[in-house]
Amino acid sequence: MTTNADGPIATAQDPAPPRTAPPASAGFITAFVAAVLGVAVATLAPLSVTLALRIQQLDPENAPASLSLVLGVAAVVALLSGPFFGQLSDRTTSRWGMRRPWLLGGLLVGLIGLVILSMSASIPMMLLGWCITQLGFSALNAALAALLIDHVPELQRGKVSGLVGMCQAVGVVTGVFLVQLVGTSVALMFLVPGALAAATVIALSLVLRDRRLDPADRSRYDFRAFARSFWVNPLRHRAFGWAWLGRFLMMTGFAILQTYQVYYLSDQLGFDAAAIPGLVLQSTLLLTAAVVVSSVGCGWLSDRLRRRKIFVLGSAALYGVAMIVVATAQTWETFLVGIVIGGLALGTYLAVDLALVAQVLPNGGATAAKDLGVFNIANAVPQMVAPAIAPLFLAIGSGGNYTALFIGAAAFSLLGALAIQPIRGVR
Repeated sequence: MTTNADGPIATAQDPAPPRTAPPASAGFITAFVAAVLGVAVATLAPLSVTLALRIQQLDPENAPASLSLVLGVAAVVALLSGPFFGQLSDRTTSRWGMRRPWLLGGLLVGLIGLVILSMSASIPMMLLGWCITQLGFSALNAALAALLIDHVPELQRGKVSGLVGMCQAVGVVTGVFLVQLVGTSVALMFLVPGALAAATVIALSLVLRDRRLDPADRSRYDFRAFARSFWVNPLRHRAFGWAWLGRFLMMTGFAILQTYQVYYLSDQLGFDAAAIPGLVLQSTLLLTAAVVVSSVGCGWLSDRLRRRKIFVLGSAALYGVAMIVVATAQTWETFLVGIVIGGLALGTYLAVDLALVAQVLPNGGATAAKDLGVFNIANAVPQMVAPAIAPLFLAIGSGGNYTALFIGAAAFSLLGALAIQPIRGVR
């Protein structure tokens, strides 16, 4: 490994950097975005509604605490597995390619986890099933993220990132719709979204012209390499470090809303449990519409202006405003106003932030899957942090203080906006 003023340069000891990608075809982009959407449906539907509802059925007296336990432990699994599988993907010399084995293997494990969830009749089984689901889809997502670097050139990344960015919101609304569609069948609530993920990931694997790694270019993998897979030196790669911190703070704010929306609607606004799936569907439809408009539009505009930073800054700040509206809402209609503002902010953020990160990857993208696995920790850790810190906000005053909880979410997103400011070398 050698260095220059910008940090380490890849040598023969590191995985070979990807060649400059030719323009991505419409067919690849369609299959890629569909797979991202399918995985989002399979993972976000449980996070948004199914896990909370099932846990409330199994443990009605301690549902928030039990949900925090399941999400928190599974988030640790995601935290550990993402960078690990990402680094293995960067070193895979299979004749099937570097990414395809992890797409299909991760899918298989994730589906096993969803099957366990579909049959769970206790909190420990729910915990086991969600941990296995997170393990499998973390491996899959590490490979998916690397495909953006492998197959999409810089001039297309804003547009593709915009399409990917809207998948999170579209995945939630699609998942909630499917949950509504299957009625009261707990098994189908988990398995139908999983089936969509399976169909889209398999389709991508069939059309993918996967990158192949020559065994001579593969560096040796050992325990020290495993330990390093969780680390990118923020002093050598300051821009990447600031981008990671900004994503972590922003996603913590979003995780609070995503995780506690069900209990907010029942405890704060007083809706019956039977009405909540329909209300979540309504709010998610509005969120999705706002995300689609802002992510596609801002992704395209970011490419045209060749600017990323201002979009990320503005969207993180706007999401903070949205959380303040939610925190002070006294009616369903005011809550929806906050959701729409949050959707516009989230769509813009997710559209452009990934393109920004692609510009500041260490080593010119030579270890893209590993480094994006490290970056994905900023998505995984908030799922652990939000349930851990939420009881502190909820306990303020006489307890059940959702106003304090969502003001806390606003503070996290505003700090995320500030974290982007020191990034240099990106307009």
